[in-house]
Amino acid sequence: MRFPWVIGLGVAAVALMVASPAMGESDGSRASTMRPVIEQYSADNAALEQTYSFDLSRSHMQRFKVFYASELESLSKIDFDRLNHEDQVDYLLLRNLLMSKQHQWTIRQRQIDEMQPLLPFEKNVETLLDAKRLMQRPEGEKSAALLVEMTKQIAAARKQLDPGTQGARKIDPVVANRAVHATREISEALHDWFGQYDGYDPTFTWWVEQPYKDLDKSLKDYSAFLKEKLIGIAPDDKTTIIGDPVGRDALLADLQDNLIPYTPEELTAIAQTEYDWCMKEMLKASHEMGYGDNWHAAVEKVKTMHVAPGEQPELIRKLVVEGSDFVKKNDLVTVPPLADETWRMIMMTPERQLVNPFFTGGDEISVSYPTDTMTFDQREMSMRGNNIPFARATAFHEMIPGHFLQFYMSERYNVYRQPFETPFWVEGNSLYWEMLFWDKGFEHTPEERVGALVWRMHRSARVIFTMNFHLGKWTPQQCVQFLIDAVGFEPDNATAEVRRSFDGSVGPLYQSAYLMGALQLRALRHELVDSKKMSERQFHDTILHENAMPIELLRADMEGLKLTRDYKTNWAYYGPHPTHP
Repeated sequence: MRFPWVIGLGVAAVALMVASPAMGESDGSRASTMRPVIEQYSADNAALEQTYSFDLSRSHMQRFKVFYASELESLSKIDFDRLNHEDQVDYLLLRNLLMSKQHQWTIRQRQIDEMQPLLPFEKNVETLLDAKRLMQRPEGEKSAALLVEMTKQIAAARKQLDPGTQGARKIDPVVANRAVHATREISEALHDWFGQYDGYDPTFTWWVEQPYKDLDKSLKDYSAFLKEKLIGIAPDDKTTIIGDPVGRDALLADLQDNLIPYTPEELTAIAQTEYDWCMKEMLKASHEMGYGDNWHAAVEKVKTMHVAPGEQPELIRKLVVEGSDFVKKNDLVTVPPLADETWRMIMMTPERQLVNPFFTGGDEISVSYPTDTMTFDQREMSMRGNNIPFARATAFHEMIPGHFLQFYMSERYNVYRQPFETPFWVEGNSLYWEMLFWDKGFEHTPEERVGALVWRMHRSARVIFTMNFHLGKWTPQQCVQFLIDAVGFEPDNATAEVRRSFDGSVGPLYQSAYLMGALQLRALRHELVDSKKMSERQFHDTILHENAMPIELLRADMEGLKLTRDYKTNWAYYGPHPTHP
């Protein structure tokens, strides 16, 4: 039971309790102060997300602007110096998260403002959805009139924007592509709005049903108009990619939020250095295979080492078990028997393979392989891209000790820290395991080493092409060609990889987080394991038990480093000011 006086306790009330000596607890004996604060934030944030679900609306944007500001203000009232070290880590985690949310809010507001000329009907959508949020009974005639007005606004917008119309306004394809996604979101929101009342309110249905159907068709047609006329993507075009570069300032803010002390240019230099190491190893393996310096030929040979259709699931199962057995044999991390028992497998749909050409993991491993709906060329590319050496080098990345074990542990240890999940920890940890498996001699043959190195090169290439794209230096098409040339990917697989990077499903730093997070964990391992302060197993178990967070704060947590309220990134995990000739 939740008593009425507890509701809304929040950060401010906890701040008073921390500041008050009446609690009668010393720093050493006081229970966690920040955990209930974080749990309250998580619950409040989830409640607001569910209530203000239409994120294009002014009400959504304003409510979250106030929410983030008020949470930061309340957090500032907590006496940081009186917190124990664990609570100080949690304080900084919440502060960084809130500041990151504010930065993301600023970017989103700019994007919405840029889309407004393409969405003149959006404010009328807000009127309807806000009334639904406030649980006001709709007036059928007025609602129908708004829907008719929106249909007319769409028609007028199409006329004004059509490139064939004299004096038509020039529209940035990036903004138009953003508007395509926004139009889809509007269509889905109006579908829910209509379904809320249709059939339950006879007057509503009588007035609204036909105008709603007309508007729904207009929205779908408008989305197609934006894609074909303003962006230039034909209905059957599955190769053109339109991204949304954020620019250098946004990248710098994002890097600070994730406690990464380097600039985008320095990240590119780091990635190039790591790529160069991979290339030296790749040439060694290529020579062992008899291809000399023609490493592309060695990669092509490896791609032919695939199983027949229908046999891939059994191969993946064996590889996942092999990875789990390897960490147990070498006493690298704890693998609970239930974890070995409960991982699962599904087959990836052809549609999803357009953006995920390789298998993915998490609670289950999703296997990518040809289906009977694919063309001959698509089937060949899918089998070649999911060959045995490629799969062996990453099956454990997805499951054990990678993503599956991460998810398993994060649901059991310090669960309240889940809001601080970051790809630098999640993806970085899994790539770190690839690096450690290499160091431990997991790959035995030159073909297996080629398979592992392709992925290492890929992770370096991701940093290089995403930084160049978001800095406005490369187009998506240049990024695709770079993956083909620098990594040896199949064209369709390279296209899918770049599409996934820029379709809005992941943030601008996500693809860089694999390599940078892995390098951070490698540096942390050097500080704690190579120095004999911790065993391999203690180190890896602690990382999982502390749960996801920016790795610099994980380091501060594990090493007991001194923290301040205004703590900023200062850990040069790859050396100061890396450059590359």
